[in-house]
Amino acid sequence: MTDDALMKARYRRITRFAARYLVQAWWYELFLPRFGLGWISARGRTRRLQRIAQRFHVLAVDLGGLMIKVGQFMSSRLDVLPPEITKELEGLQDEVPAVPFAQMRARAEAELGMPLERAFASVDERPLAAASLGQAHRAVLADALADETGMRAVVLKIQRPGIDRIVDVDLRALRKVGVWLSKVALVRDRVDMPSLVEEFAVTSLEEIDYLHEAANSERFAADFGGEGGVAVPEVVWERTTRRVLTLQDVTAIKINDVDALRAAGIDPAEVAARFAAVMFDQLFDDGFFHADPHPGNVFVTPTGGTTAAGTPAWRFTFIDFGMMGEVPPGLRRGLRRVLIAAASRDGKGLVDGIRDVGVLLPSADTVQLERAMTQLFSRFGGMGFAELQEVDPREFRAFAIEFGDVVRALPFQLPENFLLIVRAMSLTSGMCSALDPAFNIWDAVEPYAQRLIREESGNTAQAFVREVGAVAGVTARLPRRIDNLIERFEDGSVTVQTPRIERRMRDLERMVRRVVSAVLFTGLLIGGILLQAEQAVFGTLLMIASIAPLSHAVLAGFVARRNGL
Repeated sequence: MTDDALMKARYRRITRFAARYLVQAWWYELFLPRFGLGWISARGRTRRLQRIAQRFHVLAVDLGGLMIKVGQFMSSRLDVLPPEITKELEGLQDEVPAVPFAQMRARAEAELGMPLERAFASVDERPLAAASLGQAHRAVLADALADETGMRAVVLKIQRPGIDRIVDVDLRALRKVGVWLSKVALVRDRVDMPSLVEEFAVTSLEEIDYLHEAANSERFAADFGGEGGVAVPEVVWERTTRRVLTLQDVTAIKINDVDALRAAGIDPAEVAARFAAVMFDQLFDDGFFHADPHPGNVFVTPTGGTTAAGTPAWRFTFIDFGMMGEVPPGLRRGLRRVLIAAASRDGKGLVDGIRDVGVLLPSADTVQLERAMTQLFSRFGGMGFAELQEVDPREFRAFAIEFGDVVRALPFQLPENFLLIVRAMSLTSGMCSALDPAFNIWDAVEPYAQRLIREESGNTAQAFVREVGAVAGVTARLPRRIDNLIERFEDGSVTVQTPRIERRMRDLERMVRRVVSAVLFTGLLIGGILLQAEQAVFGTLLMIASIAPLSHAVLAGFVARRNGL
């Protein structure tokens, strides 16, 4: 089979998979409930969704490319997928076989423009790591370049052959599926699917551009590398292109290797606390953060010295900067408000902060959610992971039963730039809890919240002074403006125009007429269906008559828009 045929088959396989399960979802979640058969859908929903996730898992591993990234991406979108699917996709990793080294060699030599024997003193043919987009090999720089850079042991990352075209095909298929989903009201009301696909596309295209990753690593090093507690591998630019990346080999103790940490005299609980602090620094201070801090991308590196307490000194070393996130200033301010409310156990403040961030749409009625958050803080606020494990599971179930429907019914979605924040924080929380079962995220949050409260207080005082000055200016100009207004009333030059009010009234009248037509259509249709069994002719006439009000309900809005009304 030719390469073009393989790409077409890949595209069809992805779109057919999506079409099959979209039709299944329409049948169970939309069609059956309309006829009072929702109990059929509800009875097997959990098993059905788990089966879909499992089959997607098989598809992703088989195809590789972006499909594995799709699973990882979607597992973070709690606003899009039910928990039965996100839970299954959480375990999806780069379960793909390594590419034979001969192919990787050809790819690297074509990029570097020279044989590997000339570019490096040696390259280990066994992959250090294999992923869906590329794989890494240990290598040693040639003597001349090693003397020039001060590095000898390096890691050579090489993109998989043909990955550019695979990514292009996968993105075309995903865009097609996104358009399909955007036509479903249930999905459209919760999330902008085309925008979600584009968000994923931008992240994926950046991840396969190794020049972009190299620039990210240098920016990250400039922001955090000088602090002593964080290190970043240096880039060997002489051996780096868009598809080949050569970095200093900084392999050390994996952050989640508890036995190795203890053998080195390093306390895993201290690692957890410091890791949380480092990630908070990235998110709330600088706004440029590592969005994929999983165990393979973070090392604990002993520095050979000792601390004041006599324990071994060490630092974090981050690698793999293909997936980085930025927190815009406006979003950062909203997140700070959320953090302050969470640390203060303020349920209403937390909901207000979530609304400010853009997670909750303005139309959301949050009274019940505020009550849920207040009760949640009252019962579980301040508990660490170990304490939560001791809570009777029936309490969690009772809470979920009481407020689950409230939360699911709210119109919410993750705004742009928020996906990577959620991913980074979920990975951070899981990592810290794995290192230290007694880890309490509140202990890490509260110092930041206290500092932010002090900063916000200072900003509030400055804003108050500015507001007082503005009010004083308006007050000083007020008498003159009132005199001018009185003069205009006396000479009859004041007119009142209400085109917007009149237009709104016309819109309201049209809407009422369309609602009446829709109700009439429903009544005639249902009446016709019910009577058809006993009075077939009369029932059929009623069903035919329902077409008239249906046409008015559907077409009236279109005609009004076309006429500019």
